[in-house]
Amino acid sequence: MKKMLEMHINENMNAHLSLLKISKIVEQVIKIITKKIKRGGKLLFCGNGGSAADAQHLTAEFLVRLRPHINRQPIPALSLAQDTSTITACGNDYNFDEIFSRTLSGLGNKKDVLICISTSGNSKNILKVLKEAKKKGILTIGFLGKKGGKAKKNCDFKLIVESNNTARIQECHIFLGHFILQKVEDNLMK
Repeated sequence: MKKMLEMHINENMNAHLSLLKISKIVEQVIKIITKKIKRGGKLLFCGNGGSAADAQHLTAEFLVRLRPHINRQPIPALSLAQDTSTITACGNDYNFDEIFSRTLSGLGNKKDVLICISTSGNSKNILKVLKEAKKKGILTIGFLGKKGGKAKKNCDFKLIVESNNTARIQECHIFLGHFILQKVEDNLMK
């Protein structure tokens, strides 16, 4: 058991250390999100399964707070996957592939930032929402895994966790989300 635990810990640490390769992109993302929020924009998150949970988690951190000792105004954020009635209606009346693009079409504008969270980068609904964002002139950020999948071609900024292990990718995505939020929060409070 100890050997197995050690192996998973090492795998986790290596995945996190690999994020140093994308530190310049992370810095750019922090600056652009800060700028968009200051100009009246909002963050729109989406993802499937565990990534949908991460989208909701990060939305809550932006709307409420990340650090208990920092009391600030809410940062406008919305998860495109938090309303089961809208998701199921869209899946039933149109197609599951449209659950994010349909909502983005109604709620998104040029001031906003779309953050897609996908371990594979190949989900049809993620690819479709990225295309809709391009049509609407919305800046896109991909929290991706593996090699980025098809989504990397459609993202303005790609934060790719180079791992084939879904759990390690998701752990890095939530770490990146928290890190980026903390820096955006610091920038907004200056």
